[in-house]
Amino acid sequence: MKIFQVEIEERGQRLDVYLDKKISDKSRSHIQKIISEGKVTVDGRTVKPSYKLIGGENISVEEIESVDVEYLPENLPLNIIYEDSDIIVVNKARGMTVHPAETVKSGTLVNALLFYCKDLSGINGVKRPGIVHRLDKDTSGVMVVAKNDFAHVDLAEQIKNKTATRTYLAIVHGIFEDDAGIISGAIGRDKFDRKKMAVTADGKKAVTEFKVLERFKKFTYVECKLQTGRTHQIRVHMAEIGHPVLGDEKYSARKNPFEIIGQALHSHTLSLTHPTTHERMNFIAPLPDDMEKILKYLREDNR
Repeated sequence: MKIFQVEIEERGQRLDVYLDKKISDKSRSHIQKIISEGKVTVDGRTVKPSYKLIGGENISVEEIESVDVEYLPENLPLNIIYEDSDIIVVNKARGMTVHPAETVKSGTLVNALLFYCKDLSGINGVKRPGIVHRLDKDTSGVMVVAKNDFAHVDLAEQIKNKTATRTYLAIVHGIFEDDAGIISGAIGRDKFDRKKMAVTADGKKAVTEFKVLERFKKFTYVECKLQTGRTHQIRVHMAEIGHPVLGDEKYSARKNPFEIIGQALHSHTLSLTHPTTHERMNFIAPLPDDMEKILKYLREDNR
């Protein structure tokens, strides 16, 4: 059972719209369905999806369990950076989805892991075995996977407490004036397109640090560090300040003149403390060939 208390400043919203913001892993139509089925109550009463909130109400939502589907092991290429009895560190390829979803049931990192490794943590169920954190489908780079529940809990806590740190490399449109800076802007579901995220007044706190590595005629090569871990954070923040990531079709309308499918964004380094040995470990995923080729062209064009 999930309980939400409506703040006074949230009054006037429709119930289904309010819950769509609060429960990001369910679609608006799914939320409307469970409200209509009486699985949502407002101060103990069943109401319609269009119910207007007045502030101060307690909303109760029954846990809606999805039917588990068995996902099959697939012999897919895996780039293993490191492995021991507790963790696997991989360099995920651009274009590979991390875990199955309603629309993607094969060809994912999870399918590949199930074939490669019989022991994965079960905390996230059969759909996301071993998955401690995610990368977008079209973002490449380093990820850690847990082989057992103990390692999973420990790693998840490190990510939550920011003791596990990651850096990203990106090629973005435009030329930065500042050599470094911090982008702050709360991120929430886009009010006009729920498949996108956006900087919104009622979103969750999001902070991205950036450092310029190289400037070119029309593009900038930057390193980014996340102080928070919101969905699409770097992509949203870069678009918000007028420097969308090259190749990002979701958050940029700018032309992509290069042969890269997906955004030029790469998870470059991951630093964590090993769950069992407590050794501080640092992992690096080399820049993929598609981004290297773009940088080579931009450097030659800068001469």
